[in-house]
Amino acid sequence: MSRIFVHGTGAVSPAGWGVGSMMEALRIDRCPVASEVPRPNGGEPLRVNRVPVPSPKPTFLAHPRMRRASPISQFALGAAMEAVGADVAAIASGAVRLGIVFCAFTGSVNYSRRFYSEVLKDPAGASPLLFTETVFNAPASHLATVLGTTACTYTLVGDDGEFIQALALAAEWLTEHRVDACLVVGAEESDWLTAEALRIFSPDRRAAEGSAALYLRRESSPIELAAVSDPFLYLHSRTRAQAAAQLAASFESARSEDALLCDGLTGSLNDSDERVAWERWSGRRVSVRRILGEGFAASGGWQSLAAVESIRNSSAQRAVVSVVGANLQAVGAEFRRNP
Repeated sequence: MSRIFVHGTGAVSPAGWGVGSMMEALRIDRCPVASEVPRPNGGEPLRVNRVPVPSPKPTFLAHPRMRRASPISQFALGAAMEAVGADVAAIASGAVRLGIVFCAFTGSVNYSRRFYSEVLKDPAGASPLLFTETVFNAPASHLATVLGTTACTYTLVGDDGEFIQALALAAEWLTEHRVDACLVVGAEESDWLTAEALRIFSPDRRAAEGSAALYLRRESSPIELAAVSDPFLYLHSRTRAQAAAQLAASFESARSEDALLCDGLTGSLNDSDERVAWERWSGRRVSVRRILGEGFAASGGWQSLAAVESIRNSSAQRAVVSVVGANLQAVGAEFRRNP
């Protein structure tokens, strides 16, 4: 990894709008009470960790482009604006060429559910205004427009490890001088469809929504993106447990008393592969998903933010992020203090 540095972080989570709210929830080991989401066909409501309504409402959400934007785009923009900070004006003027890598797992499920519901009821009456928000690339398009960048903008769709893949892509763009800075954003929104699907496949986990953003540049800063592992894909020749073990082995050199492991454990039966893979880790660890809930692509971002902020507040000198994804890959990253 050529020297790539973290220059900003941003978060929207069930704990609130801002990195401070998220880190406070991790500190006290507690997240706000879950909301109930009704099923359309009745029955017991689903429990979801939703993002609270911001008060006051951020001014950037009044942008014309955000008027009909889905919650996932609003969350993504909230985290992005916090991460970019004072560089917003320089990006808008073209003085900073900003690349954007947006990643998602379930994507704009609210508008997709509404649009296809209309299609099933009456195909001729399905609203084209809803359709534009159903595509996976919609949030990235909104981000690029509001921030005013014309540089590279990509959307990666995969499992919850995609945020780590996005970090690797951002580092590649920066190393090749394709952009001056790069914003990596992972976001998800909640709907009864995703909550129900998670309940079916993993009934002891709770769905969550929100976003996370890291702002990366080549210029030195106190925190460096030190490494991104190879993706250990789930194949016929490699089980999920084997992929998790290979991921843990690839960070063997990072094991030390001053290191933090930001794992993906949720406190559910689904944890077994990752738990066994990291059982030899002797340093401190934090399980972000156990506190905030299963935010899919956003969760990989929250884990990365927890790693960065722990180094920033001097509670760790280095931090490893472990994401043993739902159905695709085990992948991780290492951040460390820049001496």
